Amino acid sequence: MAEAYKVSDWSGANGAHWVSNQVRLDAMLDVFGAEALAAAAPREGERVLDIGCGAGASSFALAAKVGASGHVLGVDISAPLLERARLIAPTGAPLAFELADAGGAALPQAAFDLLFSRFGVMFFTDPTAAFTHMRKALKPGGRLSFVCWRGAAENDWVRLPMGAIKGMIPDVPPPNAEAPGPFSFGDQARIELILGAAGFTDIAVLPFDHDIPFGHGNTREAALDDAVAMAFEVGPLSRALADQPQEIRARAAIAVRKAFAQRPGENAVMIDGAAWIVTALSPAS
Repeated sequence: MAEAYKVSDWSGANGAHWVSNQVRLDAMLDVFGAEALAAAAPREGERVLDIGCGAGASSFALAAKVGASGHVLGVDISAPLLERARLIAPTGAPLAFELADAGGAALPQAAFDLLFSRFGVMFFTDPTAAFTHMRKALKPGGRLSFVCWRGAAENDWVRLPMGAIKGMIPDVPPPNAEAPGPFSFGDQARIELILGAAGFTDIAVLPFDHDIPFGHGNTREAALDDAVAMAFEVGPLSRALADQPQEIRARAAIAVRKAFAQRPGENAVMIDGAAWIVTALSPAS
């Protein structure tokens, strides 16, 4: 599974799929980003580093909070996503984007008031080293706030489609819990250990659960079709079925649609989402 998240793919097929699904994915992640933003409490005039900014939705929200006297630097490893971010960025917003891995890229020392991320910190090969590096970019007393997924079994965008195809293909082995990937921060104790070792203090890891829209359509049937299409393009189902024959993919589509049909929603399929909202401080001296 870790290989599915190698850096090069974010500027390849994976990045392209995220760009094509940008509007739907931003709608899916919006409520979690808003909760992390509230925990971060960015203030006017602050300088913010947005880690794994993707197509820029979190950077735009941060820029609106810090205002013209502040600044947001969005950093990501996906060239297609950053191209999309630059294309849709609000005119005159106090922000810039950089193609780089924030966990090891050259960053100005003690320059930022806030490190922020909406689901962008779970892919570091050595997270302790990455967070140690990024903390040095914070001013003394600076803040960290991010949102990350809890376990796969708690999140319907994985649980429903993968459960639906069980028995159709050989079982996909669960990923190493500490390998880079969307659920590498699923363990609260691991997050606390990593951030503590990286030099952060006042670490808080709080659960946040919310239903989220998956797919979109003008009717219930269209929303279900769109949810299936999105599951086939992004996430673990897309990787599990990548090399399967068309017959298996067709059977899987029917089964996944039935699974999504058990969930409510008219213009989107409303599924369960489970995340951690994480905050911490860099020592004041």
